[in-house]
Amino acid sequence: MIQVAVVCGGYSGEYDISLKSADCVMAELRKKRYACYKIVIGRDGWMLWEGKKKYEVNRHDFSVQRGKDKLTFDVVYNIVHGTPGEDGKLQGYWDMLGLPYTSPGVMVSALTMNKYITKLVCKSKGMKVAKGVLLKDTDKVVNVDKLAEKLNFPFFVKPNHGGSSVATVKCYSKEEAVAAIEAAFGHDREVIVEQYVKGRELTCGVYKDEKGEVQALPVTEIVPHNDFFDYEAKYEGKSDEITPARIGKKWYKKTQESACKIYELLHIDGLVRIDFILRADDLYFMEVNTIPGFSKASIVPQQIRAAGKKESDILDMLIRQALQG
Repeated sequence: MIQVAVVCGGYSGEYDISLKSADCVMAELRKKRYACYKIVIGRDGWMLWEGKKKYEVNRHDFSVQRGKDKLTFDVVYNIVHGTPGEDGKLQGYWDMLGLPYTSPGVMVSALTMNKYITKLVCKSKGMKVAKGVLLKDTDKVVNVDKLAEKLNFPFFVKPNHGGSSVATVKCYSKEEAVAAIEAAFGHDREVIVEQYVKGRELTCGVYKDEKGEVQALPVTEIVPHNDFFDYEAKYEGKSDEITPARIGKKWYKKTQESACKIYELLHIDGLVRIDFILRADDLYFMEVNTIPGFSKASIVPQQIRAAGKKESDILDMLIRQALQG
């Protein structure tokens, strides 16, 4: 039986979401008769959770001592949203140990976690992206009036390396922008101030099939109940997620093709989700989520089911691909 470490948690505001994703991944993998173990990464330690019992992970070789038994793993299913599982840090550690894992590797993870640089790369290849300004915590003065002149209100403020819309604010005034920038710097040393692109929010899961061919899942249209697709909309049911998206065949195909193009352009592996905004006759690339949520209510599992596939089959394929290298 294949020993799978389902690694979750992390050091970001997405910790709790990651644990929920891990529970669903484990439930689905068990249908394929894997031996699954929940490894929770936290700032207070790395632990194997088995019911109420917790065992410390030996970081020297990523093993767990349970009494007289030493538990080792054949493969990692990485479901850590945010740092250190989505930005390449854990991937580098597992690479050094020679332990295979399901997510994209070090370079791709580090690149896509940097929203600003990822957009510059995609823009250089002809993708439309929202205008933005990168702020750093070393900047002595942030001139909000100049930002407003360049981007116009409303605009977004968000951590450059964040996820799940944590500390992301749509700002309508100078006062809101000043407060949002300060709050975002509480989460990251770099902050993006970005043009608001009014349009339909679309997202598309992408993966490689058994033959190594890039495949797009059905496109989902997101209709937030709030002002935008914020944390509440993503995780507390305050949005309508419509799969397949209610857009014409032309833009549906264009969205899937663009998602596959970005996947190949950035040399991505594994199962990811790519976000867009459709405004009139323009499709704007927004970001890549290399460790998308995987609870029953999450978007990618919805897309898998809409494609007539089973979550357990896709997860099984990802494990086998990781083991094959």
